[in-house]
Amino acid sequence: MKLSVVLATRNEEKNIKACLESVKDIADEIIVVDESSTDKTRDIAKKMGATVYKVKHQPIFHISKQKALDKATGEWILQLDADERVTVKLAKEIKNVLQLSNLELRGRSPKDKKKWKLFQKHQRLIEQRDGPIGKRTGEITAFFVPRVNYFLGKPLMHAGAYPDGVIRLIKKDKARFPSESVHEQMEVDGEVVWLFNDLEHHDSPTFEKYLARMNRYTDLTADQFKSKKVSLSYLTLFYYSFTKPLTVFLNLYFRHLGFLDGMRGFIWSLFSAMHYPLAYFKYWSGVKKG
Repeated sequence: MKLSVVLATRNEEKNIKACLESVKDIADEIIVVDESSTDKTRDIAKKMGATVYKVKHQPIFHISKQKALDKATGEWILQLDADERVTVKLAKEIKNVLQLSNLELRGRSPKDKKKWKLFQKHQRLIEQRDGPIGKRTGEITAFFVPRVNYFLGKPLMHAGAYPDGVIRLIKKDKARFPSESVHEQMEVDGEVVWLFNDLEHHDSPTFEKYLARMNRYTDLTADQFKSKKVSLSYLTLFYYSFTKPLTVFLNLYFRHLGFLDGMRGFIWSLFSAMHYPLAYFKYWSGVKKG
């Protein structure tokens, strides 16, 4: 089976080489759709053997991700972000599963039963939030990949940060991005199962980069509040300022054992909780100015 690796990028010169290095032994083609980067992203990608397309910057990055999917020619597609790395074990697993029949894929089971239960629990939580994933067609057309988030230089294994399952390996023309939100799941025509080995995610190597990312995401949430015309009442203000962040912090730090990751677990839990008041204040400020 031919495997296409696809990425959408914007100013990723610090990440793109390591990402493409991690897939060079399994990719039959590499497609990069670049949102008019002003750094050396496109040059580095071309030197790494990628076919590069320059496009305009989009307010929702998934629009460019979908363009990358559309340009792939392989029977299977591995969709990555530039700050992700395919581990040696994951690369080997991907090569193996692409040679299996649908029946053989159904018969796979991980050796680590505790980890498998965690994956299943994570998928249930995703479906409670986003609705059912995939369709019961009898054909496996996509894979969740467990993702390890590296936060301030080290893996964050608690506080709800693992397994952070993301749909990354898909059959051509069987999955797509709705391109309505940065947090959306892929729509999949078929059934979704799990790969067992981890994908590394190096999105927040420094606290400064984490804050910049948080600023972008709170902007997007503020836009969602605006589109939904969320109330500006004192009751709603209290909910997003106190009730919601307190609930999130307690859930991540205690229920999901964030304290086991030390200071990094505390910072992750605290700033994840602060996402909501910051987004609401941005929304409130924008409405008042308007």
